[in-house]
Amino acid sequence: MDYLEQLNEPQREAVENVNGPCMIIAGAGSGKTRVLTYRIAHLMNAHNVDPFNILALTFTNKAAGEMRHRIESVVGSDAKNLWMGTFHSVFARILRAEAGRLGFPSNFTIYDTDDSKSLLKNIIKELNLDDQIYKPNMVLSRISMAKNKLVSWHEYTTNPIYRAADEESNRPEIGRIYKAYVERCFKASAMDFDDLLFNTNVLFRNFPDVLNKYQHRFHYVMVDEFQDTNLSQYLITRKLSAVRENICVVGDDAQSIYAFRGADIQNILNFEKDYPSLKVIKLEQNYRSTQVIVEAANSVIDKNRAQLKKNVWTANETGELVQLIKANSDGEEGKLVATHIFEEKMNRQYHNSDFAVLYRTNSQSRSIEEALRRMNIKYKIIGGLSFYQRKEIKDILSYLRFAINERDEQAFRRIINLPKRGIGDSTVDKIMVAAAQLGFPFWEIAKGMQNYIPGRAVHAVAEFVTMIEGFKLTVQSKDAYEAASHIASRSGILKELYEDKTIEGLNRYENVQELLNAIKEFVDNTENEDKSLGAFLQEVALLTSVDEDKDNDPDKVTLMTIHMAKGLEFKAVFVVGMEEDLFPSQMMISSRSDLEEERRLFYVAITRAEKKLFLSYATSRYRFGKLKSCDPSRFLEEINPGYIKVDRKLSNQENRFSATEKDFRSNLVSGMAPPPKTSTPINGYVHKPEADFQPSDTSNLQVGMKVEHPKFGFGMVIKMDLDGANRKASVNFENFGEKTLLLSFAKIKIHSS
Repeated sequence: MDYLEQLNEPQREAVENVNGPCMIIAGAGSGKTRVLTYRIAHLMNAHNVDPFNILALTFTNKAAGEMRHRIESVVGSDAKNLWMGTFHSVFARILRAEAGRLGFPSNFTIYDTDDSKSLLKNIIKELNLDDQIYKPNMVLSRISMAKNKLVSWHEYTTNPIYRAADEESNRPEIGRIYKAYVERCFKASAMDFDDLLFNTNVLFRNFPDVLNKYQHRFHYVMVDEFQDTNLSQYLITRKLSAVRENICVVGDDAQSIYAFRGADIQNILNFEKDYPSLKVIKLEQNYRSTQVIVEAANSVIDKNRAQLKKNVWTANETGELVQLIKANSDGEEGKLVATHIFEEKMNRQYHNSDFAVLYRTNSQSRSIEEALRRMNIKYKIIGGLSFYQRKEIKDILSYLRFAINERDEQAFRRIINLPKRGIGDSTVDKIMVAAAQLGFPFWEIAKGMQNYIPGRAVHAVAEFVTMIEGFKLTVQSKDAYEAASHIASRSGILKELYEDKTIEGLNRYENVQELLNAIKEFVDNTENEDKSLGAFLQEVALLTSVDEDKDNDPDKVTLMTIHMAKGLEFKAVFVVGMEEDLFPSQMMISSRSDLEEERRLFYVAITRAEKKLFLSYATSRYRFGKLKSCDPSRFLEEINPGYIKVDRKLSNQENRFSATEKDFRSNLVSGMAPPPKTSTPINGYVHKPEADFQPSDTSNLQVGMKVEHPKFGFGMVIKMDLDGANRKASVNFENFGEKTLLLSFAKIKIHSS
């Protein structure tokens, strides 16, 4: 049990408390992954729980892989038998085993977003609807919202509330599109990402025996990043754990930032209502960041009303103040960020990979990219056009998909004339119309086209059919790499790309070769028992953007949106574009709940930093093709001024500050208070305030009074500084020594004796 000795007291409690419902509130940088890892290892080691009876759900394949590797280092190869993975991958596994119950084959295709949009585009065209009103992106978002709320197409079309909303937005046919979309996916033996959750709920609802089987298989259920779950995900996990109620959820409400894709913060805020006997454990010690960064983050998130209260603290070094950078334009902001990165590298011997530049929207990366290129600083963008979204890769993957599932309409449409073989869209449309009229699968029509649609394309279609039928035989007898290599070569795509001697053609050819390398790596991986092409395609379909980053040169500055940065950490972080209407976003300030989500997003950005944090804003920025003046973000003023310093390089621009900006800057400078000298306790002491701890009014605080601080414990006031707007008190704490506290910010309780 040596691993238990590596844990602090709350972490150990979380690991050892294995029975009954449990919620672990894990503050930023508090060792959440270690706790989850050791908790699973402890179940297997100390309680002899069979790994086949443990279900652990994560949000990325990367997180699942890291956890499995760590567990394996403690318990050995038995860790391979855990049911561990993303919600989508685990439920896809269950759906493949039980697909027949829902009328699907076990080898159903998983549609990605592009597949879904392509299908919707076809449906909108077939229904003679205006694609400028019914834009595929918007329609897919609406359908996704419905599925995440477990609203079927039938309920959607009969619910007057949804009908009224669609009519008000001048899109009354959304319901009809939703119905057609579901029917076409079913006909193509395909599910989209949302279906993996929606259909799992349907499976458990309609087939109690199936639910009962998995309830008795999973004795322990654990959910990581619980604050990011939607209704569909929560209901599945609640059903699976209903028999034993050994459910453990881990998360941080302060990092709930995915409402736009269906995440419901109420799942974590109200979890105790669903489980009255719930054990709540708080991990509050931050191991990642300096004291200044932790306290700056605390001062921001403290402004949110809807939250589970916790006192995040750190025993790390005090660290440097947060650096505020002001620029005259977004172009200058990029130059200043690049300059700071260059200087930090020189002064601290940091690597490019130690830096991250975070922004609210992807479009902000342009000026940063240009500045980094000019200074010859290598960078990578997370969340841009990913490897598996490139055309040539999707072309090959469509061939591979169709060789496995001949009912995959989107794959069929993509490859039938690729490379060009004289089969136009009109021929494809005729095949689909004939299939619909005769009630046959479209592949049967294609195979016997001379009997149904005679014409010039019959010979070309027949050759295509013969080729695909050969591919199907290859897939059945070869592993993923052998099958994929054969299909890439025989289809003619590799030859066409090889003969294109342009730089773009060469890049596309190399990309396909890289795909084949990835498949070979998959086959050679001893952890993958199933080496079939179908197994590889499922893994690809469930990849996330962060999972895909396999750059050969890892030493690059990382550029990404704040949403993409969640779960990551860097020595130095730049949060750019700290302006009103940009961050917080103009579209997210119409309600308190929206604004609080934006504030949580800022909290996530701050807490990615380990050693240094830079915040930057521009007084003017190009938005939608026009240069607009900008005001500093309200979030900058929410950080306690004692933890910020203004970039001195900008002092010569003082005369360009507006009066409001001068006041803002003046407040920041004059409000500086020295941060705590240290938060390292004497003899390892950790203070635990009473549950009813409430800060006192400090307006009458005097020298000699005994006070209590939630982190530093009990102490005596030895000096008061009442000069200026920011009142300070020096307190000699019994276990932490002397601290200087800013009274407008510090949470202290006055004791009468």
